[in-house]
Amino acid sequence: MTATTTLIARALLLDMDSTIVNSEAVVERCWRRWAVEQGLPAEDVLKVVHGRQGWATMAALLPDRPMEQNLADNRRMLEQETADVEGVVPVPGAPAFMAALAHLPHALVTSADIALAEARMGAARLPMPDVRITAESVSASKPDPEGFLKGAAELGFAPEDCLVFEDSEAGIEAGRAAGMRVVGVGDRAAQFGPTAHVRDLTQIRIEALMDGGITVRITG
Repeated sequence: MTATTTLIARALLLDMDSTIVNSEAVVERCWRRWAVEQGLPAEDVLKVVHGRQGWATMAALLPDRPMEQNLADNRRMLEQETADVEGVVPVPGAPAFMAALAHLPHALVTSADIALAEARMGAARLPMPDVRITAESVSASKPDPEGFLKGAAELGFAPEDCLVFEDSEAGIEAGRAAGMRVVGVGDRAAQFGPTAHVRDLTQIRIEALMDGGITVRITG
């Protein structure tokens, strides 16, 4: 028997990487190179890279390293990631999901900068939301809630009226810290206690309500 969970929101806030865009291959390639440069075990690095801005990951892994060096490495890595879109594809169900949101309140809230976000959304052939909160928009990386709070404010909704879609521990923590419910997307998300969880976006159905609300039906 198939179970259905129904959530009602007024706006949706979407992470990008591993939530609507599968960029895991690029992320792994770039961070494995960085790990080798730093003499760190790549598998340990890959456990903590998801959801944060690159400099924040570097600071967590190398706490005694000067922040100026982290920021310089972050700029270099963003350039590498922006140029490398091999293997970047939509998460299953993402094209239909984004099409259903076309005329509904939604925003992209990503740790990527705008150039990287445009490169990956373009490679995945997904429409870029009109409202987007990128690395340039915030002073703090996820798990800080700043990005999600700014996304809600730009759309004109209270945090409790927004529903977040996220894949990472840092992102799920950020959504909860913002006072929002969170749908975890992908296998990794299940262990971090989201409000609801889906394998991918094929399990989501979006319906607009007459009062301006959004129904999110999760099956599976």
